[in-house]
Amino acid sequence: MSSDLHMHTSCSDGLLTPEELVQAAKEAGLNFIAITDHDTVDGLCQLYETGLYPNAGIKIIPGIEFSAHHDTSEIHILGYNVDIYNRELVERLNDVVEARWMRFSTMVEKLQNLGYDISETDVLEIADGSTSISRSHIAQVMVRKGYCASVKDTFEQLLEKGKPAYVSHYRLEAEEIIDLIKNSGGTPVLAHPKLIHNDALVEELLKNGIEGIEAIYPKHDEEDTKRYLELAEKYHLLVTGGSDFHGIPGRWPRQIGEFVVEDCYAEELYREPEL
Repeated sequence: MSSDLHMHTSCSDGLLTPEELVQAAKEAGLNFIAITDHDTVDGLCQLYETGLYPNAGIKIIPGIEFSAHHDTSEIHILGYNVDIYNRELVERLNDVVEARWMRFSTMVEKLQNLGYDISETDVLEIADGSTSISRSHIAQVMVRKGYCASVKDTFEQLLEKGKPAYVSHYRLEAEEIIDLIKNSGGTPVLAHPKLIHNDALVEELLKNGIEGIEAIYPKHDEEDTKRYLELAEKYHLLVTGGSDFHGIPGRWPRQIGEFVVEDCYAEELYREPEL
């Protein structure tokens, strides 16, 4: 059996609904999955309230993925086994979601000023009920309207930092995220460390309350994985891995089950739900 500890649903910027993702994971033969939407636990709440978590016929680890504030690097921190109804967590997520909405509105306005026929309604249709509106949703609209060839092209031309339609967004400090995850009963894990592009910063983060590192990741080659496994051993950290599945056309992995990790990594994290 195999597992995937980094997956997104339509409650953030993934394509599949939480129910569809769970069903697809079961059909792919996965034993454990972690749902780690950006800045929201709405998908997990949805599964819980419809009786599919924890009784979906697959072991689900409740998670979340935060973006941390940093002047020069993209830092993402995963939280596993968070209490999805923790009051402090819910309140801080409300702050982040409100800021996301303001950012998305400003980016749409910038694109309009650049001559693109795009509206907030277009983006909301793509987002399809997600409360975690992201640049990915805007990029999908740009592709649908034929302005850009792909989501990647849209980012590179317009939405990345320094590009014409980029708007910085409100992010919690890394230390605050780590405390928030721990205060809600969870385990903070540094996501895809290679994408930080600064291993000195990676080590600094690992010394400041992080309890795990995502060493196994689609964009990590064999040498990267070995380096991050060594850091995990050096700092006595949990090792995790996952596909970062979104289900967006043109983004690999295309299907659930194409990139997996051994169950032993999930077993280190999994907790039997309290019924």
